[in-house]
Amino acid sequence: KPHGWSHEMEVLVTVYWLACGASYRVTADVFAMPLAKICRMVHNVVEEMMTIIHRVIHFPKPEEMEEVGAGFARLAGHEAFRCAAGAIDGCHVRVLPPAEPQKICYINRKLFPSVLLQGICDANGRFLDVYIGETGSVHDALMEALYPPPGYFLLGDGGYPCLQHPVAIMTPYRQPLASHVEARYNRYHARGRNVIERTFGILKTRWRSIFLRALEIRPQFAPKVVGACCILHNICVSEGDI
Repeated sequence: KPHGWSHEMEVLVTVYWLACGASYRVTADVFAMPLAKICRMVHNVVEEMMTIIHRVIHFPKPEEMEEVGAGFARLAGHEAFRCAAGAIDGCHVRVLPPAEPQKICYINRKLFPSVLLQGICDANGRFLDVYIGETGSVHDALMEALYPPPGYFLLGDGGYPCLQHPVAIMTPYRQPLASHVEARYNRYHARGRNVIERTFGILKTRWRSIFLRALEIRPQFAPKVVGACCILHNICVSEGDI
């Protein structure tokens, strides 16, 4: 490369920055590189990763739906969940908000600045879809999706409405429960849906410096950084490194 650093080194620097949550200045000191170069490396690699996001994170093909449903039937412990096509949930990623007047747009319902990550995963904890970048003030349930296919549904928590259209989402019965049948359904539902909570937990643990404190980057760049973490998560799941 003209600047003398290999592409492998650029990737290494970026993964270090993602994993350690270090500032650009600290990363520059660790790798003995100019600060401006570190900034360009991280931005370039993240931008390059985002060009392949739909190759790594994608909905299953029609012929793969039976396998996806079988995974949720296994998790839930009931054949009725063989029509589950994924588990859906959202979380807020803390960011440093821009100056006024844009700042208010990033304040979510818990009163801290964030961008929203909404994910759908399969029974193996692999992301099938991620939607990143709506400001925190937009409720999770308002995000749109073009999945699942007819005859299938997503498993969502009580924060989502139980819907058939435009997106089929099955949610648990609300308390107080009217019968033991509702209680049994909720148990099966929780067993299947909890995989998305575990997936977010693994994502946050692996990239804890990104998810457990406010990202000290421009809010406009934050969704791409989160997307890069989700891409690497799927690669790790595919390689058995969970």
